[in-house]
Amino acid sequence: MFIDFPSELEAALIDSSLPPWQLDGSFLAQSTMEEYRTALTAIPRFEETAAALRHALTGKGGGYAVLRLGNLVKVLGSGVRLRRLATGFAAEVAIPFSPFPRWPLWKDIGVKVKKDPGKSSGIGYNAFHMDLVNASLPPDYTTLLCIRSDPLGGGPSILSDAHAAVAQLSENSRTLLAESAYHYGTFFDLFGVGEEYKPFPILDSSELDEGFIRFTAKMLSRSDLGQAHADAAKELAVELVRGQVSFALQPGDFLIVNQRRFLHGREALHDGQETVPVADRRLLLQLFLRARADDGPPRSRPKAHR
Repeated sequence: MFIDFPSELEAALIDSSLPPWQLDGSFLAQSTMEEYRTALTAIPRFEETAAALRHALTGKGGGYAVLRLGNLVKVLGSGVRLRRLATGFAAEVAIPFSPFPRWPLWKDIGVKVKKDPGKSSGIGYNAFHMDLVNASLPPDYTTLLCIRSDPLGGGPSILSDAHAAVAQLSENSRTLLAESAYHYGTFFDLFGVGEEYKPFPILDSSELDEGFIRFTAKMLSRSDLGQAHADAAKELAVELVRGQVSFALQPGDFLIVNQRRFLHGREALHDGQETVPVADRRLLLQLFLRARADDGPPRSRPKAHR
């Protein structure tokens, strides 16, 4: 799941310069994707690396991958050249887009010591979840590009195979999870993710290896759930933790998660974040991806890119 770059590919990427991207609404324009692909496929070893990435995300037993862009970050920093190259790789997987019209294509996730600790920019444990869980068309992929890791050594990423976790549950629990009894969060000023889904089922499909697992651990404490449905969701939460993998993202690590297979989260950052200057704190860049129309079942596609 960790993909290191061949030296000749790495060197060529550092020397390359992709043009500014254009957007169609909040989706990366088709013309930009074609332009990036033409430029990148001319670079030795690019296509085999992109194929390895796609296999890690969608092949049997896969669902997440980490591209190691550390040397690119050292040379290029976190500016537009790095973001264009990362966007080019992401476009090999699906269509980059921003569901938040008020934010650019890439969203910064820094560290705010006064934020809700369980939020992405908080300092506490961020429990297993899928992004935009209450959207009828959530992003098919979520990504995080690490620019700076926690200088105090905390905050490893956690991932868990959601379908494998569901397979460990009793038939009664799976029946409860398939009922539209769950809700979480607000829904406003969003683009390209359908409509608010409330209430929603945790299991999108009766088939154990298909559909989203619409889960966020936060709904266990922040939603008014009936006892039986809450117990079934808690049972799933236990299995997710039991099957989790954990690793610390290093500068340049580009994590891509297939939300149809894996849920993600983060362990708490190390104590003492208030002593770290803001400019030195952990910094991630986030980008969302929408699978192309021919990459999956029709229900996963947006109606229009407007």
